[in-house]
Amino acid sequence: MKIKQDFPHRVREIENAWITLADGTRLAARIWLPEGAAGTPGADTDAQPVPAILEYLPYRKRDGTAIRDELTHPYLAGHGYACIRVDMRGNGESDGLMADEYAPQEQQDALEVIDWIADQPWCDGNLGMMGISWGGFNSLQLAALRPEPLKAIITLCSTDDRYADDIHYKGGNMLLENLAWSATMLSFSGAVPDPALVGERWRDMWHHRLDNMPLLADTWLQHQSRDDYWKHGSIGENYADIEAAVYMVSGWADSYIDTIPRMMEKLSCPRKALIGPWMHKYPHFAIPDPAIGFLQEALRWWDYWLKGIDTGVMDESPCTFYLQDGLPPAPKYLERPGEWVRTSSWPAPADEIEPCTLVLGDAGLSDTGELTRAQRIASPLTAGSFQGEYIPLWFGADFPTDQRRDDALSLTFDSAPYADGLSLLGQPTLNAQISSDEACGQLHVRLCDVAPNGESALITYATLNLNLRNDPGTIDPPTPGAPMAITLSLDMIGYRLPPGHRLRLALSSASFPLVWSPQRRADLTLLAGAPSLTLPTCQTESIPMPFEAPESATPCRLETLRAGTPKRTLSEDVGSGEVTVTVEDDMGDVRFTDHGLRVEQRAKEVYTSHPTDASRTRADIEWTYRAGRDEGEGAFQVTVISRHHLHCDETTFYLTAEQLAYEGDACVSEKRWQREIPRTAI
Repeated sequence: MKIKQDFPHRVREIENAWITLADGTRLAARIWLPEGAAGTPGADTDAQPVPAILEYLPYRKRDGTAIRDELTHPYLAGHGYACIRVDMRGNGESDGLMADEYAPQEQQDALEVIDWIADQPWCDGNLGMMGISWGGFNSLQLAALRPEPLKAIITLCSTDDRYADDIHYKGGNMLLENLAWSATMLSFSGAVPDPALVGERWRDMWHHRLDNMPLLADTWLQHQSRDDYWKHGSIGENYADIEAAVYMVSGWADSYIDTIPRMMEKLSCPRKALIGPWMHKYPHFAIPDPAIGFLQEALRWWDYWLKGIDTGVMDESPCTFYLQDGLPPAPKYLERPGEWVRTSSWPAPADEIEPCTLVLGDAGLSDTGELTRAQRIASPLTAGSFQGEYIPLWFGADFPTDQRRDDALSLTFDSAPYADGLSLLGQPTLNAQISSDEACGQLHVRLCDVAPNGESALITYATLNLNLRNDPGTIDPPTPGAPMAITLSLDMIGYRLPPGHRLRLALSSASFPLVWSPQRRADLTLLAGAPSLTLPTCQTESIPMPFEAPESATPCRLETLRAGTPKRTLSEDVGSGEVTVTVEDDMGDVRFTDHGLRVEQRAKEVYTSHPTDASRTRADIEWTYRAGRDEGEGAFQVTVISRHHLHCDETTFYLTAEQLAYEGDACVSEKRWQREIPRTAI
């Protein structure tokens, strides 16, 4: 990535500014301004105000997102934008408490922040929002509220449906990431306000948060189907609410991709889509490569919508996708070779994306034939250990590895080798009739790339809770033995199957630790007939690399005291049959040399399942957070240990958690939770 310093405008940074809300709460903001804009020190009397770009997050601007913030916001400010990075109430140096994600209070605060920005002398009243994940969500949510200054957004790795496509539930099954993210936020929310910015009140602020800390896993487990809780903040409830222009971005290695085809189809506002090979990161520094000049692309978007400059960004085909080449399976990719394509719309016309239907038949996966007798899908509850992380996030061994061991626990259908290869772009769809042995059950579908040497690489997948098979808001348990018609779309993918490789469709009745086990082991039957897989084959020509090389502003100055060592390990207790997946998310120990704050963060997630006994499924997660300054007048040291445990029986989830906070060696806060939550849908 090229580091740029010669911007059209010099940049003035305001390290910490206060935005006072109507209820007296002060939110902390970090602001970058182009020097010479109206209202900035030394500006000429005829200086003009500039448009503004807001990023609004709970992740602590002081350290949590400081590394990426310094790559991004000074770059945009240097090209004539006021950039404002705001911490939500109850986070970072901001006052107050945060009760939940995407709460009405969060959105109301943001509306006040937008009005505050628009009223500043350096702002010309035109505003954009940009963010990834949480910031991408609330960019969409604020756009749906239509504040007058908000003209355009860039939303990355986000969703239009909080139940269908977030980190809580997928296909109606509870993701293990639901608990993992609750544990993450318990730790993140226990972080300390920096005394260097808030002064002596830091202890009172910190203890106020610790004393009132919510247990988010409790809230999320109370809503196991798509009810009004999840509909709030889901812009898919009424796409017409959004009038601002929307640029949506994601990556094939991320989990937030299916929202893009829906929004491209159903939004009526000006819109563009971009999906590259990346994981859950901004695409100017994400892996796998190729990274792109995302900031230059963002400037084309902002210049068009906020400055009225015709950059040509809206003259291009609206959808840009990267078709990644099939590679041998690996726990991490630094690069994915491939090619870029564009489509004229989404859904794309048939001359660009042509459907091809294959039958799951006696001869495997082929364009003719039938399944003359029913086939069992009888996976142990430990199947799925090689799926990889739901959301690759911390640069560890997160990607799916060789699928052959999980394939062996599944019902599989293989195609003949594709002599010339095959290009896919879109969402494959399974149509089948199945039955369950129990009044519950899960269906998991994986599409794999099988090399001539037998290696099986995951292309895309889907999962379905049979209790919610007809509607994610309606609980309808299967009748044991009764046929059920299933139509299931796999995650969207752009993929080039290499010449000589085969496709494999693998059907299983469990996928752990991707999702929590069903109430009981429930074996399935694929019924005879003509079950089919429809593939979206890409017919468009490739285009030259459509983006410039990545650039950024000067990186944040860091001293690495201990490098992070993320790991993912699998083990099996041969005696009991239990399989355990352990994920260690270690972000190391660093010091920010500009202000001296030292931060260490690491987590350990342990997930265990038994082949036949669903009541032995359990999860244990521990986060450790340390922060402080080592010497001088402002020296301090805090540690927060946060733990979650979850297990279940057929009727109840048993959730416990604790958070212990230390100043120095003294324990200054202890908070514990114990909950029993009825199983209603999962």
